[in-house]
This record gives sequence, C-alpha cells and structure tokens, in this order.
Amino acid sequence: MKKSVLYFLFGILPSLLFSQTVISGVVKDNKGIPVMGANVYLEGTYDGSTTDDLGKFKFETFEVGKHTLLISYVSFEPYKMTDDVGKMNNLSITMREDVNSLETVTISAGTFSAGDNSKISVLKPLDIVTTASAVGDFVGALQTLPGTSTVAEDGRLFVRGGDADETQVFIDDIRVFTPYSPTALNVPTRGRYSPFLFDGITFSTGGYSAEYGQALSSVLLLNTIDEPTNDKTDISIMSVGLGLGQTKKWESPSAESWNQGRSLSVNAAYINLAPYIAIFPGRNDWKKPFEAFSGEAVFRQKFKDGLLKIYSAYENTDFELIQEDINYPDGIRFKLNNQNFYTNTSYSRLLKNGWGLFAGGSYTLNKTKVEIDEADIKDGQNSADLKLKFKKHFSNHFKLNFGIEQLLTDFTEDYRETSLSAKLGFNNNITAAFTEADIIFSRKLALKLGVRGEYAQLANEFSISPRASFAYKTAENSQISVAYGDFFQQAENEILKFDSALQSQHAQHYIINYQYAANNRIFRVEVYWKSYSDLVSYNDSIPNLNTQFSNMGSGYAKGLDWFWRDNESIRNFDYWISYSFLDTKREYKNYPTQATPPFANKHNLSVVGKYWIEDWRSQIGFSYQFASGRPYTDWNSPGFLEKKTKSYNSISLNWAYLISSQKILYASVNNVFAFRNVNGYQYANTPDANGYFASRELLPASDQFFMIGFFWTISQNSKDNQLKNL
Repeated sequence: MKKSVLYFLFGILPSLLFSQTVISGVVKDNKGIPVMGANVYLEGTYDGSTTDDLGKFKFETFEVGKHTLLISYVSFEPYKMTDDVGKMNNLSITMREDVNSLETVTISAGTFSAGDNSKISVLKPLDIVTTASAVGDFVGALQTLPGTSTVAEDGRLFVRGGDADETQVFIDDIRVFTPYSPTALNVPTRGRYSPFLFDGITFSTGGYSAEYGQALSSVLLLNTIDEPTNDKTDISIMSVGLGLGQTKKWESPSAESWNQGRSLSVNAAYINLAPYIAIFPGRNDWKKPFEAFSGEAVFRQKFKDGLLKIYSAYENTDFELIQEDINYPDGIRFKLNNQNFYTNTSYSRLLKNGWGLFAGGSYTLNKTKVEIDEADIKDGQNSADLKLKFKKHFSNHFKLNFGIEQLLTDFTEDYRETSLSAKLGFNNNITAAFTEADIIFSRKLALKLGVRGEYAQLANEFSISPRASFAYKTAENSQISVAYGDFFQQAENEILKFDSALQSQHAQHYIINYQYAANNRIFRVEVYWKSYSDLVSYNDSIPNLNTQFSNMGSGYAKGLDWFWRDNESIRNFDYWISYSFLDTKREYKNYPTQATPPFANKHNLSVVGKYWIEDWRSQIGFSYQFASGRPYTDWNSPGFLEKKTKSYNSISLNWAYLISSQKILYASVNNVFAFRNVNGYQYANTPDANGYFASRELLPASDQFFMIGFFWTISQNSKDNQLKNL
C-alpha cells in the first residue's frame, strides 16, 4: 500500500498536474495567404501565441475541457472557435476581411451624402449654410451638386430631367408631404426646415433604396441630430428677420437607469421682407410683403437600447402682391395665407440576436387660402405616413431590412368666383411593403437587392418595384457602381383633384458611377438613362373640371454628372466644381409632341469656393452658377418649345467675420454683378391687327438679393462658435 501511494505521488500525480495540451494550427486569409502576426489565445487565460510568417502557431496549455479559441488581427474579423482543447490541434483556420473598415466599398451610384456619419461625404454639414448662393437654405446648397437643374424662379429641386414634384423629402425616414414654403409665380421658394437641426443629409439623384417610394426622380433624406453636444442658445438678427434657438440637455442619472439622457431643441424665426422691399422694391408691387412665423422643436429620449425622437414644425405665411401680366394692364392680384403643421415621431431600438426595430409616423396639416383677382380658393390637406421596419444583422457580410408603410392623404378644395364654384377633393391611401438585402462579399465587392410593392386604393392598382445596386472597388481609393430601379408615383394633387382614377406614373433608372476619394479630394462621374411611361396627359392648357386625362405620356432623360471637390491642394481653401449634361424630352400634360420641358437646362455648372483668412478672422465665400438656356414656345413662329432663353449666370459672394468667440457678423449678396437673367416669355392671348402676338420677358422678382446678419451662440463650449451657423 505504501508503495502504491508513493508511486501515485511521485509517478502519476506530476504527470497529471503538469501534463499540457498542445494547441496548434495555421491561419490564412480567404485567398490562402498566411496571416502573420495574428494573436491566438484561449479566452479567459494567459495561454496563447502569435502566428509566424507561414501563419503557423503553437502553444501549450494546462486547460482541459471545452474552451474558446480566439484569433484577432487588424483588418480581419475576429475568429472564434469553442471546442474541447484536446481537439485544437493541427487546425486550419481561414480569417475573413473586416468589411466594416473605411476601405470597404460603398454603394454610391446616384447618392450624395452630407454629414459626419457618412463614410464618404461630398458635402459637410457646414456646407449647407456656408455656400454663398444658398443663403442658409439646404435646398439651395444641394442645387450646387450635379444632377440638378437651375430653375431660379422656382427654387425647388429639379433632378435629372424630372419635375420638382418627382423629388420627395423625408425627415428621419418619414415622408414630408409639403416640404417647401408657398410662394407666388416667378418668386423662388425655400425649404421650410432649419438646417441646424440636421446632422446628416442624403441626396439621391436616382436608383435609391426600396424603402422609399412615390418619387419618380429623387429622394432627399434629412436626419435630425440624435444627441446635442451641450446646452446652448442661438440668437440671430438679420436684415430680413429674427431668430432664437435654445437647446437643453439632461444627462442620465446613472448608467443602470432606463433613462440614458434626454434633450430638447426649440427654434423660432420671424421673417418680414417689408423693410427690405422698402429699400430694394424689385419688380412686383407688394401690397403686403412676405411675412412668416415659424417654429420647430425636437425632443429626444435615449433609452438603454433605444432612441425616441419627436419632431414638430409650424409655419404661417402671409403675403399679397400684384404681378405684371401682358393680358391685364393692371396686373393680377395674388394673395396667400398658408398654415402648415408637420410632426413626426420615430422610435428605434436594438433587439436581441442582431435584430433592430424602427417605428415611426408623421402627420401634416396644410391649409392654404389663395385669392387670384376674383377667384377665392381654399385648399386643405391632411396627410400621414406610418412606417414599421425591422433589420437583421446576420453577419458583417449580410444584412436584411424589411417593413411596411401606409400613406394617407385627404385633400379638399373649395373654389369660388363670380360665375363658378366647385368643391373638389380625394382620399388617397397607399399601402406598401419593402425588403432589401445588403450583401458584402468582401471589402471590394458589395450588392444591394431590394423590392417594393405598393397598392394604390384610388386607382385599384398594384405595382412592383425591383431595385438593385452593385459596387466594386477598383483600387484602394476608387470604385465603380451600377444601379437599376423601377419607380412609381401618382399624379400631383392638382391633377388628382379632377381625376382620381389615374394610374401611377412610371420611371426606370440605369446608372453607372465612378468615384475616387482620398486626401480630402473627391471625384465622381456618373452617366444615367431614365425612361418615363404612363405620364399624365390632358387636352386643355390648364386642367379643369371638363378636362380629359390619360396616362398616355412618355419620355426619357439621359446625361452625365461630374463632380470634383478639393480641400487639400491650397491651404485654407476649399472648393468644388460640378457639371451636368442633360438630354431629356417628354410628351405629357398638353404637349402636342415630344419636347424638352421648360424646366430642363442642357448644361449646368456650379463652382463653389471658401477661403479662410486667419489674420482677418474671416471666411470669404463665392459661388458661380451657369445654366444654358431653357426652352419656350414662340407664338409668332411655328413649332413647340422650339426657342431657348439666353443662358443663366449668377455670381454670389459672402463674408463671415468672427467678432469674438461665438459672435459672427455675416453678409452676402446673390448675383453680385446683376446679370439680367430671363426665365421665359409670356405672350398675349390674342394677336394684334397684324397677327403678331405681343410678348414680355419673365424676369426674376429682383436681380439681386442682399443679406446682413449678426449671429450669437451662448454656450459653455467655446468651440461651438457661430461659424457653424453661417
């Protein structure tokens, strides 16, 4: 017995105590190339090694039973293997590239991004308010990008041969039904919403995601700020009005609390052009100059795994003017009052096992009263968008999004004049479902596939819209992308109120894109083809109750967009150049034949620059916009839309002077050289005794626009100066 104990103590026990398991193997990438220098270790222990130049590793451990072997190396996804350590010998392991790195290819066809969260942004958040010609309007800044047409008298986005109604705007992925402030003919409008509440803007000129519908040409996605950095107060005093903003942030009581912090941002603005028009009267006879009061509020509540955002905006607009008209010697009186309320609520949450949830909805109430000479028109619109979507992150190589959406519109119009009165309107319900998959094969190759289905109750119509995008990285800093998509959109309210049974209009997009981005320089070139079908046609010059409508219209748009931005070559100087070539024709509305519509320019060029002068504590900016002439019909010669206006030219300048920390003096002038641009021509309804139709030029309401402002931010963060607000 004594001998057996000694044998156990000195023979078997040491071998049990000090026996070690050898863990070994080889690590390679998906091309079979050895990965040298990778860390290999057992989770929760100090046992491990690194791979040699052949990708081999070997180490010993006293651990027994089931353990997890971890392998990590930069630019590769971490490798994890759980098994009995006794089976971890002579392993052959393949590591996959980490496709979340900045070097990974991105789907870029048809898409421009602005914001700090984007991998590649052609515009920065500051660009929205520092572009000289934009005067703080995010739409104005986007009009310096390729793919847009210069339609100075309108102010909305006209994209790749599409009418302005073919672009839809979304805030936090929820539809905005009335994104522009109302205006009169030949007076450009502006976007309703303050750019300071958004930290990301995606402008897609075609081939966009299956999540978005009812847009034949383009979508503009605005994302409100998730979390402000600090409390602050913004005060603005301008030559055209006043503004006041306040942001308050409440920190989380503890890391364990359900409440992970909340914040509230409130903005109010009052615009009155009366003093400005008194100095610079322009061409219109203003009886009541443009006056608007607007307010916005964003509330954010962060939870442990979720975020709730509530956004609301209200705007009241009033003005009255008399506009020159060749058929009315005293001009035409136009009076407008508009009240617009928009709210949207969204909740996003991370669920277990890689799932994510988004639920949101918006509501729009828009009331407009218009008087045009003897006509009295009252429009009312109630619209809502409800969306529920899920996402599943299966792996870094495969993600899936899917959801449903309900769009509701109730539109009414009460039309009265001396000899005619009518009540018009419609209820429009559209139900949609969509799904989209992101497949990232490697850092060089990515594919996005999606499909959207919509049922339109008005026309009892069901449509299917397949979408696909593909991107391949050709070199470290360059890539090519292609995109295809089908898009459907119902006619605008001004048509549906007369005929609500019209089918949806249809467009197909084909896009090829090349992009280079490195060292603060971006170059993009893109060619596209867009075909239209089922466009709305009618048999009267102005639609009315007796007009006959159909979906017999068709057309096309093709062209090339070119963009270059350089923030590196010249110290303190940032500039971009964009050029668009557009060839488009369509036969729709009351067109007797296929023709280029009056809103389409064949050539558009924008050059924007900003130079920071340290000694002057100033930023000097300029913007030059050129557009070739637009078609118009000469009533005194045969043909339709056969003539063209002269080319459009405008040079704008701005100057921002830092008075002291967070106090800025700002001045800008649009069209500084007062180029006399012509938007088109109006002809008399009847010819004179010689059979000649008299005409007049349609000129802008004014050739120039001046603005002076003082901006003051009150914040504990001294870096949060007012240059961000220019």
